[in-house]
Amino acid sequence: MAIPIKRPLDIDKLRVSNSFVAKTLNHLKTYIRAGMTLKEINDMGEDYISSLDARAAFKGLYGFPSGVCTSLNSVIIHGTPNDIIVKEGDILGLDIGIEKDGWYGDAAITIPIGEISKEDERLIACSYDALFYAIDIIKPGMRFKELSVELENFILQSGYVPLRGFCGHGIGRKPHEEPEIPNYFDGKNPKQGPKIKNGMVFCIEPMICQKSGTAVILDDKWSVVSEDGLRGSHYEHTVAVIDGKAEILSVE
Repeated sequence: MAIPIKRPLDIDKLRVSNSFVAKTLNHLKTYIRAGMTLKEINDMGEDYISSLDARAAFKGLYGFPSGVCTSLNSVIIHGTPNDIIVKEGDILGLDIGIEKDGWYGDAAITIPIGEISKEDERLIACSYDALFYAIDIIKPGMRFKELSVELENFILQSGYVPLRGFCGHGIGRKPHEEPEIPNYFDGKNPKQGPKIKNGMVFCIEPMICQKSGTAVILDDKWSVVSEDGLRGSHYEHTVAVIDGKAEILSVE
């Protein structure tokens, strides 16, 4: 399947939906406190998205029950809101999609709840740093498989491993478009497959495990953890390739 090339006017529409994602994540980051439940955090996010006259794109997507993925501690992605109370020392992943006027935005952060351990600070830094490393090296002519190799090498050299079986993706009129962009590479030759081109818009999202990248899905059918049972982290931005470099759209 061909990877869509967005026109400048399309990218302007995507800037709006992605700026709303950034606003919502920043709002949650400002107001989340120890003692709140994951459901209260989700409700705060959904209410804020509604205040922007936009739609929480994840709610109902593939049957997902809420507008905010709330991934606590060992849950790396796709955490479902419930009555669990967040406490001092926890780490919390927040992943949000927003649709506005038929265009989608998507981004994620992992935040500390109060003071956290140095180990967890390093864990969060790995996903954040891997994301910005990847964004910095993106250029037209690079193959997506080469980008996956670079992401994997960065994560491994940081002392962690990528979560397997899940990936970044294209985005536009649909929340998930071609291509798939894993944070690892299983093939023999990364100099094959589609090349990055100006006008492409996609999400980069490093998902970090400590010892094992093998994914386990919990009983809620959504929450993804590592088989090692240890904490993980996740960061994501939507980027557009414009004038030879990747520009982050998911910012205020």
